[in-house]
Amino acid sequence: MTHFNDRTILVSGAYAAEVSGPLRPVIGQTFDAVLFDMDGTLIDSTPAVRRAWLAWCAERKLDPSFLDGAHGQPAQDIVASLVPTEEFDEAFERIQQIEIAEVGGITVLPGAAEALSAIGEYRKAIVTSCTRSLAAARITASGLVPPCVVVTFDDVVRGKPDPEPFALGARRLGFDPGRCLVVEDAAAGLRSAHDAGCTTLAVAGTHAAADLSADLVITSLVELGFSATASGIHVARLTSRGGKFHRLQTSSAEGPSMS
Repeated sequence: MTHFNDRTILVSGAYAAEVSGPLRPVIGQTFDAVLFDMDGTLIDSTPAVRRAWLAWCAERKLDPSFLDGAHGQPAQDIVASLVPTEEFDEAFERIQQIEIAEVGGITVLPGAAEALSAIGEYRKAIVTSCTRSLAAARITASGLVPPCVVVTFDDVVRGKPDPEPFALGARRLGFDPGRCLVVEDAAAGLRSAHDAGCTTLAVAGTHAAADLSADLVITSLVELGFSATASGIHVARLTSRGGKFHRLQTSSAEGPSMS
């Protein structure tokens, strides 16, 4: 699913908000850096996450129905919305313990490893709502080789959907957020990225493509090719022929390079 028309962006989900301005082109563009969300974007941790939170809910005798709309939000915010203030510290520490231990079956999503390896070390980052210890546990379990810059919930004052996480990721790489591409799978993250000034690329999977609004919506990272150039990271559309993916020639309708 590709959006190239000039409609305004409508970020869906719990953080719905109309944003004025046309969509920015992604295909054929060169960005200073690419900032990736982790869960649901680079790795598939959904079964492990669900097992952990169901166990936590069972311990606290809570209705787990909130899980359907919680993806992409910091665990701290979720816990704070469910337990009394005086129980927060204990409850948050407990879900962290369960999640760090529950990492079975976490895998790298198609195209994720290739995307990271194609991008220069100092032009990529992971920006996640996980705490530092949980991010490390999931990355290790998946076997993914992480970039040098990983921004976690422990690094910010306000997590997604606030713009601080992606703004910090860009700053740690030394780039203006307005010249960075963010790859996300959740509404909270897309809102965070947009408000930070980044171009947004949504990957459907955790949520249906129809429920995700961004500058470009795709179904898998295997649809795109990232390549390091002297001026930044170029994004191309790929097509499958004979079981192999090939770059398509960028058309003028998809816009000129940012550089």
